[in-house]
Amino acid sequence: MLTDRQLFLNNLAQTSDAPLALEITKAEGIYLYDMSGKKYIDLISGISVSNTGHRHPEVIKAIKAQTDKYLHLMVYGEYIQSPQVQLAGKLAGLLPESLNNCYFVNSGSEAVEGALKLAKRYTGRKKIVAFKRAYHGSTHGSLSVIGDPAYQEPFGPLLPGVDHITFNSFDELKAITAETACVIIEPVQGEAGIIEATPSFIIALREKCNQTGALLIFDEIQTGMGRTGSMFAFERYAVVPDILLLAKGLGGGMPIGAFISSREMMQTLTCNPVLGHITTFGGHPVSCAAALANLSVIINEKLVENVAWKSQLFADLLSQSKAISEIRRVGLMIALQLDNYAHVKRVIDRCIEQGVITDWFLFNDSSIRIAPPLTIDKNQIREACLVIVNALGEDVS
Repeated sequence: MLTDRQLFLNNLAQTSDAPLALEITKAEGIYLYDMSGKKYIDLISGISVSNTGHRHPEVIKAIKAQTDKYLHLMVYGEYIQSPQVQLAGKLAGLLPESLNNCYFVNSGSEAVEGALKLAKRYTGRKKIVAFKRAYHGSTHGSLSVIGDPAYQEPFGPLLPGVDHITFNSFDELKAITAETACVIIEPVQGEAGIIEATPSFIIALREKCNQTGALLIFDEIQTGMGRTGSMFAFERYAVVPDILLLAKGLGGGMPIGAFISSREMMQTLTCNPVLGHITTFGGHPVSCAAALANLSVIINEKLVENVAWKSQLFADLLSQSKAISEIRRVGLMIALQLDNYAHVKRVIDRCIEQGVITDWFLFNDSSIRIAPPLTIDKNQIREACLVIVNALGEDVS
């Protein structure tokens, strides 16, 4: 009989020729456990997913309660399902009035796809402005707006009419015109290695969209749900997007995404044609129940309020390493700049050997990613940093 490892290698489609291939049998809190019982501190949260930690008791409780009621009932939007409408109401209560209508999907890429369609439908325009070194997903539409040609060219042709401009470049905002349906931006470019938009740039971008009638889409798939030190990263700026995208940290470990806008805009997807955007499993009741519980945990445990000091503690402990040339951070999105990928790979491998999981960035392979569960405590941060610095070849007292 084949082992799970053999089946993984033989029958599961791979995304790289060198997967980590850790065989995890249990996860709880900030920890993962492998077949031998070895414990790992998860410093990447499944790539900014497990904001409330793995298997938070309140999330598990909500999942179990919902499975006793019903699973999938009908394609999205036809039946009144309590987990969906309660989650939509909870999110609307946390957001500005103009972001009062949620469309739930299964993933971040799907949220991007829905938002691009909504922008084209509402404005009647065809052109899109995105940013170099941005990451928005791997489906054809979302791939069209990511900012790295190396990932796009093998899958072309992609969506026409997409212009990519430089992040934080005021001069290049002139690419936004009366023909632009939307501008899609990450307030913090995650896969570029934690590059934050400046407040003045975001304000100028908002003004340019207002002047031209283009819609402003904030992709908060990585930044949302408290990771930056506010529930949503746009709250750090004096602007409100026209469309907000969420996923990853929204579901407490369950698959869910959302694009959120005004009811007026969303209504355009209901006619000409009817069912202008549909999904079978989007807003799955179990995922929505998990997301609702997850959101309550973030609020009730005051996780957002504690992000700043935890981020600072990481910076204080890691800044003692001379191997790190720069620490870029926005809340618990942290990048440690090293000299090259070979160095990054050695450190990642050493950390895993010593029970700490870190990662690199898709568009910046000379930096190490740190994005732990927001529930990580002071002692756990100290323990993780000791391992990282040791893996860099130095010790912190």
